[in-house]
Amino acid sequence: MRKIDMKNWGLSQKFAAESAYYTNLYIGRVISQSKDLYKVITANGELTAEISGKYRFAVKTLSDYPAVGDFVMLDRNNDTGGNAIIHHVLTRKSAFIRKAAGTSNNDQIVASNIDTVFICMSLNNDFNLRRIERYLGVAWDSRAIPVIVLTKADLCDDLPQKMAELATVACGVDVLVTSSMSEDGYLSVKSYLGTGKTIAFIGSSGVGKSTLINRLIGETALETKETRNDDKGRHTTTRRELIVLPSGGIVIDTPGMRELGIESADLSKTFADIDELSTKCKFHDCTHTCEPNCAVQTAINAGLLSSDRLENYFKLKKEAKYEGLSSKQIETEKFSTMFAEVGGIKNARKLIKENKKRRGF
Repeated sequence: MRKIDMKNWGLSQKFAAESAYYTNLYIGRVISQSKDLYKVITANGELTAEISGKYRFAVKTLSDYPAVGDFVMLDRNNDTGGNAIIHHVLTRKSAFIRKAAGTSNNDQIVASNIDTVFICMSLNNDFNLRRIERYLGVAWDSRAIPVIVLTKADLCDDLPQKMAELATVACGVDVLVTSSMSEDGYLSVKSYLGTGKTIAFIGSSGVGKSTLINRLIGETALETKETRNDDKGRHTTTRRELIVLPSGGIVIDTPGMRELGIESADLSKTFADIDELSTKCKFHDCTHTCEPNCAVQTAINAGLLSSDRLENYFKLKKEAKYEGLSSKQIETEKFSTMFAEVGGIKNARKLIKENKKRRGF
């Protein structure tokens, strides 16, 4: 049997060293998932696996379960004797996380052990700076490197203007322009690939992620659909899947996500310009609203910073603070903010009682 070189599947020295701690187990990488079953690639080929009962009992949140891109330790490295059993998930070097669907506060791993996150946005009506800021916040927090990929350049007649607008929010992030109409429209993306490197594509449905991946693969491996009449995308990808490219490198295709929960985000990198301006404010705890000598407001008045960007910064900071809290916890946070000037809720209640006494209640 021909051995598979796991280095081509992203196995690094770090993962190999960690796997050595687990004797009598074999390393593999999760390449797809269907409910409770996982397709895993090992040195001896693909196999179907499930988690052990002990592991399932120890799981506390959804993010503890194996995800596409994870390196796992199995009881076998071949498909004989039924499903292989996953006993451990090796330490993730990066993880793209979103809030799980429904009312649960659990996090869900979208893709793990990724090197580069390609944030895809089409240059038609899908173009939205505020959404880019949201994606960047979560992408930076994943510990992978974000790259913005603008698709459907053939549909844009004001590209210089769009690029100028994007420059105001894409602090320290590479921006690529692609077109599905051109044979070489994907080459700028290809330059980020390499043997063992894992990339993930995220973005709204219909922005051209699957088309780009098909270009990289060299065949129509993923289904694509035309944009609807209202210029919004049709959802095509229904599951996450890891694919090795012929020229080297690995891609994880993810279902389109129009809105991302921002329970965990790195806004310091996404809004590095605002954080830098904050250091020049007169007061170290400046709220950037009405304080004198506020460097952020000065920049807005001078046209150096967009008020919409500052507003979104406030919105995402608030969302990151409240996301994942119960209704009671959210109310407590709101009341704490409302009564911050009088020393919090306890002092507010004390003042209310004193006022009632003075009024004879």
